[in-house]
Amino acid sequence: MTFPTTNATQELSAVNEILASVGQSPVTTLDQTNPDVAIAYNTLLQVSREVQAEGWTFNKEYHLVFTPDVNNEILIPNNILQIDLSETSANIEKDSVVRNGKLYDRFNHTYKFTDDKVYCDVIWLFDWIDIPKPIQAFITARASSVVSSRIVGDPSQYQILQQNEAYTRAMAIEYECNQADFSYFGKPDEAAKSSYIPFQPFKALYR
Repeated sequence: MTFPTTNATQELSAVNEILASVGQSPVTTLDQTNPDVAIAYNTLLQVSREVQAEGWTFNKEYHLVFTPDVNNEILIPNNILQIDLSETSANIEKDSVVRNGKLYDRFNHTYKFTDDKVYCDVIWLFDWIDIPKPIQAFITARASSVVSSRIVGDPSQYQILQQNEAYTRAMAIEYECNQADFSYFGKPDEAAKSSYIPFQPFKALYR
């Protein structure tokens, strides 16, 4: 019999990996009355938020449409880590930041947006189960380094874990490059027409 994979089961697996890296026994539940489990789990959530805030292909979205509410204001959902106005002609005379949970226009000094549609670039905060495996591995490795410094304090162990962190970050960046189709001319962005896609010889050979 197979059981469905849930966010909790995957988080438990990551927490056990963190605990194992610092010489602690695995656990069967995320019981945060256990101090070591609480430190490992909270560190995992903290590092996950920090890493996702960097902005990766899987959680970054361009030209997302936001509709102002009845007060002509744009409320920011809790699962948005970063938001900025897209580079479009409609946003030329606007400059946005987040204030009081709403989008604020610094250029016009107002929370009010009179356009029917406001285009924004967004970095989302995803649940653990929705994060790609290479990014999960990097987050877990970084969290292990942090937990080692908080629980153990052994410089040799910390150095070994940092080496693993560097390796997993390299794998995460390789995954990002494969997913994002980057080139010297930028990342293809159909909506903004902001990059040039160079000649690809294999397409000529394919014809």
